[in-house]
Amino acid sequence: MKTLCTESLIAAALISALAAAAALAADPHKASTDTTAGSTTREQGHFSPKGKMPSKFTIEAQEQQRKILPLADKRDFEEAKHGFIAAPPYRKIMSDKGSVAWDIDSWNFLLKGKEYDSINPSLQRQAILNMEYGLFEVVPGIYQVRGFDLANISFIKGKTGWIVIDPLTAKETSRAALKFVNEQLGERPVVAVIISHSHGDHFGGIRGVVEETDLAAGKVQIIAPKGFMEESISENLYGGNAMTRRKSYTYGDILPPSPYGHVDASIGKAVASGETGIMPPTKVIEDAIEEMTVDGVRMVFQNTPGTEAPAEMNTWFPDFKAFWAAENMVAGLHNILTLRGAPVRDALAWSKYINEALYRFGDEAEVMFASHSWPRWGKDRIQEVMRGQRDMYANVNNQVLHLANTGITINQIQNVYEPPKSLQQEWFARGYHGSYLHNSRAVIQRYFGFWDMNPATLVPLSPEDSAPLYVEMMGGSAKIMAKGKELYDQGKYRYAMEILNKLVYAEPTNQAAKDLLADNYEQLGYQYESPSLRNSFLSGAKELRDGVVAVNTAKAGSADFVRGTSTEQFLNYLGIQMDSRKAEGMKFKINLVTPDNGQQFVVEMSNSTLTTITGYQAKDADLTITINRSELEDLMIGVAKLPEKIASGKAKMEGNPKVLAQLASTLVKFDNWFEILPGTKAKTAAEPKTEVFLDDAPIQTAPPN
Repeated sequence: MKTLCTESLIAAALISALAAAAALAADPHKASTDTTAGSTTREQGHFSPKGKMPSKFTIEAQEQQRKILPLADKRDFEEAKHGFIAAPPYRKIMSDKGSVAWDIDSWNFLLKGKEYDSINPSLQRQAILNMEYGLFEVVPGIYQVRGFDLANISFIKGKTGWIVIDPLTAKETSRAALKFVNEQLGERPVVAVIISHSHGDHFGGIRGVVEETDLAAGKVQIIAPKGFMEESISENLYGGNAMTRRKSYTYGDILPPSPYGHVDASIGKAVASGETGIMPPTKVIEDAIEEMTVDGVRMVFQNTPGTEAPAEMNTWFPDFKAFWAAENMVAGLHNILTLRGAPVRDALAWSKYINEALYRFGDEAEVMFASHSWPRWGKDRIQEVMRGQRDMYANVNNQVLHLANTGITINQIQNVYEPPKSLQQEWFARGYHGSYLHNSRAVIQRYFGFWDMNPATLVPLSPEDSAPLYVEMMGGSAKIMAKGKELYDQGKYRYAMEILNKLVYAEPTNQAAKDLLADNYEQLGYQYESPSLRNSFLSGAKELRDGVVAVNTAKAGSADFVRGTSTEQFLNYLGIQMDSRKAEGMKFKINLVTPDNGQQFVVEMSNSTLTTITGYQAKDADLTITINRSELEDLMIGVAKLPEKIASGKAKMEGNPKVLAQLASTLVKFDNWFEILPGTKAKTAAEPKTEVFLDDAPIQTAPPN
């Protein structure tokens, strides 16, 4: 996710589950609008009363793109349809709770044969390619179901059963895919699941293809790269609330499918809703290159840490002459820095891992398939894409650093760097999921950080503090509005945005200013090739016009994720959840012991900071809690409280339980829908009371055994 990838899809579940461990109150925000994959919108006209049609400048920009894009190259369309077997009679998949988990028809406006001036022509082309739906043969024995979710799910025929690769985001969509494959190709059990990397759209649907009883009986293997469990949890845990909110912009969660709203997510249509889970691997791929055979199928794994995900691996299937590229190679440029938030990725390492795959497997591969987009057939085509994507990531790394070494800064590079013209003419190198505009800034961020060496930008004023000064010096809001309208009418949307942004920060209640800024955001969103940029600008426009409105998005299976969260990660998260300003003067130590797995921890409050150390016990602890990890998970999930565990003899406390109340008083319930743009969030009720593991009954220290 990306996402999700979607990479932040599990954050909401982790936040919810960990909050339950602290006995947090229910979320006060109730979804009043559903803009997930199952919703529809009017095809004629804009979905918003304040929405604008493409301006003459936007229309001219789209026409210019149609002239310079390599539209004569139709190979992607041929490859996307290649091997089609069948599509199911339904195009909508329901969740187990009765809501719509997936509806490919939400984007049927793309199949009308119309060129939309509200969509960049390159993006519209990509969005049409991502409308392929159904079961496809990659080569005899390898099959894919596409169009059921953001990612693809793949099936390899072993001697006795199916080896599943990347079981999508939600149980409902992966279960539907498996059922359809069995109907079309013959019933077979799932004997193994390969998870290519640590993003939720590649493992969240595992319970749709694996039964707990089969896993416990050893009938199914789960194979994942080194670091999978830790990375799949931690990347989304510590900053999960902010990441989920940021995702609402970059993936367009708040936009209805429409020519004026959501059209695509570049690597797929969108993220499915439904139940999301996780199961720990039974086999972890540790080595750089590792071979194994499962159900008669030989596999060679290539670990590629720090590329598209912190834990990721490609796979070579020698008997099929098939190379699985995970998410390291998709139909376009990926993110060096995903805008939903994550550590910056290493573009140079990414390039080198592709190069290794090219030289190690490229001479033998007859097909290359992946967790997104569509396969490539033939050695020449495979090597063309591998070599081009290798160069794409190497160039953005090397040329950006070249320019940085000449003095170009993080605030200039997006206006200076451009990829080589030869790559601009290759569809597989277009800036879709990751734009060259923000990826170039990400490279500088990785190597040098945020500072552009100008002292004025090192410790700047906050925008809400600096904006009133700008407005005053520009002669007030009336002059800014007049100039902003003039620039808008001239098609100078980025210039208008620059000054109107100052006005909106200075006057958050000035709806006319917010509406005019939204008009500029909208035209820019129409023009961008990258859906990440389009969605961000159009989402900003929507919230400036309508305010923050919570929407339904994918919900994860919290119990699975909490069980996968280590005790240390959970305790670390409490340190993030607490507000240091509320802990002034507090000082205590809590020992935590989980006998069933032999772990022990010290949690210490000192200098208004909560820290955790593993493997130690404090001799002067104020409180010691002893509870099995299996019982602690009930508290973390929220199905039990600590007093209940103590009363039943499943936990004990020795010392002063009041320190838990002290800790509870510092914890904050994060707002899933915090304000991004000024003046867009309605006032909410007072912050709910937060407690740690407790209910309202007083806690009695358990007698020693």
